[in-house]
Amino acid sequence: MKKQKIQPAKFLTGGVALPGDKSISHRYAMLAALAEGTSELRHFSTAADCHSTLRCLSALGAEIKIEKDTVRIAGKGPRGLKESRRALDAGNSGTTMRLLSGILAGQEFTSKLTGDASLQKRPMKRVVGPLREMGADIRAREDNFAPLEIRGTRLRAIDYQMPVASAQVKSAVLLAGLFADGVTSVTEPARTRDHTELALEEFGAAVERNGRTVRVHPLAGTNGGGKLAARALDVPGDLSSAVFFIAAASLLPESNILIHNVGLNPTRTAILDVLAGMGASIHMVSLQSSHGEVVGDLAVKGASLKGGVIEGGQIPLVIDELPMLAALAPFTEEGIEIRDAAELRVKESDRIAALAENLRRMGAKVEERPDGLRVEGRKAGKLRGAEIDPRGDHRIAMAFAVAALAAEGATVIRDADCAAVSFPAFFDELNRLAER
Repeated sequence: MKKQKIQPAKFLTGGVALPGDKSISHRYAMLAALAEGTSELRHFSTAADCHSTLRCLSALGAEIKIEKDTVRIAGKGPRGLKESRRALDAGNSGTTMRLLSGILAGQEFTSKLTGDASLQKRPMKRVVGPLREMGADIRAREDNFAPLEIRGTRLRAIDYQMPVASAQVKSAVLLAGLFADGVTSVTEPARTRDHTELALEEFGAAVERNGRTVRVHPLAGTNGGGKLAARALDVPGDLSSAVFFIAAASLLPESNILIHNVGLNPTRTAILDVLAGMGASIHMVSLQSSHGEVVGDLAVKGASLKGGVIEGGQIPLVIDELPMLAALAPFTEEGIEIRDAAELRVKESDRIAALAENLRRMGAKVEERPDGLRVEGRKAGKLRGAEIDPRGDHRIAMAFAVAALAAEGATVIRDADCAAVSFPAFFDELNRLAER
């Protein structure tokens, strides 16, 4: 396990090129495998999670060629996937496991989905439940955890009222709806990222959207008349990865960076609103539409952040960015309080516990709660360098690397390789921008 040493920095300067968006890359790859013809996916994510999806699709018979960050997938059509001779390994990727479950539930064969030790601790019942309502035959360890055994069968359309906002659950049901006996609808209690709906439309599926309800029609060869056609698509840069550089630049007063080609889908930009509300200097430039997604550059300068409370309906919109916000808290005027975020305890790690432990190692004052935490601001004292245990969680590792830039003394991130789950070149990029 590699350790990464982070020295304090004076400021950040320069341009940032991000990996392709993880969420979009997963969805484009899965739909390309179900489409007719060969799709070309440019600027595909370098994240290990997305390559877990590619390996699973390859094991199911999709023909995949990877050349640098371009992925070509020869689609098999809605009924062209084949039973894998071995268990499908989702690695550390909850998105791979949950979304593929929706597709595999409607196939004509049996699949087994597994993952690493961390993924096998993450709850799957939230996906298994609605898929079973559609008639899916899914068995799970303790009825909630991977490995999952999915015996493909004919699915029935449902009108699913989601009890909790979750883009992954919504996506799994919509993907299963492609193989159902009628029109499937999903109504969410709060708006979540809509990459699945946009990707379905882009590949040619019949999708209707009305407020927080999405309806999808089945494909031809299953029970409907629609089909998916191969596409040539560009994946925008990953906003969740951009957040670490926005935070780093904001921490250091003389910073001035430009983050290129960022996906700025309105269902993802709540984090920019939160940061701007705290005083961050973020400007969107060169906005354009690409395959239904909004893309642009972000100009970020150093700023004084005041902090605040994140709670309620904000939480599902910024769930991936909460570790970075918590690690920013000791540098803000008021500190940061996160409420209603018990979901953080069942991510790649127990993120609430990991944040509290590592913030305390750096000298922060933290109150840990069942559904979040309260981190005192800069009046509580300056952070000092420490040895950080990210618990194998990429977002914890990257968040504390950013906090280390403004701490006193060097910080060591244990198991720094875990950042490759979403951003293999993260530490190289951070060090390249930092002036010391």
